[in-house]
Amino acid sequence: MNKTMLSVAAVLAIGVGSAQAADLPAKVYTKAPPVVAFDPWDIAFGSAIMSDYVFRGVTQSNHKPSVTAYFEPRYNVTKDLQLYVGTSFESISFPNRAAAEVDIYGGIRPTFGAFAFDFGVWGYLYPGGTCYYGAAADTAGRPLSAECAANFLINGNVMKKDVSFYEGYAKVMYTVNDMFAIGANEFYSPSFLNTGAWGNYASITGKFTAPSTTFGSSGVGMYISGEYGRQWFGTSDSFYGTLAFPRGIKYADYNTWNIGVGFTYKVFTLDLRYSDTDLSKANCNAFTSDNTATFSNSFSAINPTGVGSKWCGATGIVKLSADLTAMTNLK
Repeated sequence: MNKTMLSVAAVLAIGVGSAQAADLPAKVYTKAPPVVAFDPWDIAFGSAIMSDYVFRGVTQSNHKPSVTAYFEPRYNVTKDLQLYVGTSFESISFPNRAAAEVDIYGGIRPTFGAFAFDFGVWGYLYPGGTCYYGAAADTAGRPLSAECAANFLINGNVMKKDVSFYEGYAKVMYTVNDMFAIGANEFYSPSFLNTGAWGNYASITGKFTAPSTTFGSSGVGMYISGEYGRQWFGTSDSFYGTLAFPRGIKYADYNTWNIGVGFTYKVFTLDLRYSDTDLSKANCNAFTSDNTATFSNSFSAINPTGVGSKWCGATGIVKLSADLTAMTNLK
């Protein structure tokens, strides 16, 4: 009997001891995890189709559909410092019949906590343009080229063959939390649209991103965003002068704003937006040289012809875009 009890006790002791050992973390010897090489290079690219190409409240496509695409190589010096260059193009409808807008840009994007900065230079190129003037000499009495003298717009507007220009810019975005972000932008050009007039644009932005559970597990996201900005101008050169201002006109400064809602799914974004400015039809015509503008009794100091343009008024924009990065989407 004693032997039996001892045997049972021994078995129980072994079983309990094994169970307790299984509950303790085992000391396992393994090799060190492999070191993953940091690849600093990345490429962002995408394309879009939109019902109207609007730039700072002014249509660049005569309120007609436009397509765009971009390609942007990036180099991440660290996780908080990125260098980049890029190019993009947009289809446009300018009075000088330029073939397209071709952009070349580059800069640096440093990040400090919740603050994301962006500093760089942006070049806007408009190849294939034609000079439209319709006079043998400009308003200052200097002779124009034969090409300029031979071409004219029926409404009396004028535009240079080459309106390419560049801007330096600085941007900052502050991410409040997962849902809210606010930002500020500053752009400056010594000769906006090659008019001879300096241009300065400043704006504030805001964005609300809805929680990822808003549409359940569908993968659809949503945001609401807006911008309010002001564009300041200097005085143009004599090419755009009038009888009252033969040496050039001081373009009217203006305010512009937009607000919209967007829906995202994977790499796609559908953006629905309202855009407007406070430019009068007269001052809009003087600024844009709109070839479709007609007489509308729209007079101002810099627009003595009474021709008014609708290129700066309220408009709705529908834009469908796809945006990808090589490191995220092409692995």
